[in-house]
Amino acid sequence: MSAYILPILFLLLILYCMYKRINTYDNFVKGAKGAIKLVVDIFPFIASILIAVALLRVSGITAWLTDILSPIFTFLGVPPELTELVLLRPFTGSGSYALLEDILTTYGADSYISRCACVIMGCSETIFYVATVYFSQTKVKKLLYAIPVALFCSIIGTILACLLCRVM
Repeated sequence: MSAYILPILFLLLILYCMYKRINTYDNFVKGAKGAIKLVVDIFPFIASILIAVALLRVSGITAWLTDILSPIFTFLGVPPELTELVLLRPFTGSGSYALLEDILTTYGADSYISRCACVIMGCSETIFYVATVYFSQTKVKKLLYAIPVALFCSIIGTILACLLCRVM
């Protein structure tokens, strides 16, 4: 069934455009032009985040923060093995997925730590990446509350994810 969803939606969209007499191809080309402009506009923001994450990992700062914050996360019910994942997830999606793969390989797919890691990945977001993309396009500069509230909610989600994995 899922193999047919996209072709059906595509066909329905074309039929709707024909019904409304909308020039589908011209609108597609306009959208593609807008996407290229968007990529050019947000590239410096994305590059800066990716470079910052790489520098944090290579310099050992994430390992140092992991050592410092592990007892706090353990107290909150988050396994200490997941501290680096919790720290990296708000910054990078691909880096946190690579870390998830390491966790799954090390602890096995059905372990408590792996289940917690998977739920954390599913219920959290790359906060700084999303903020970079969306806020750079909306020209929002006052992020006083947006980022701290998103990070707080991410930590609460992580704690609840581990609690639910422990109960289930």
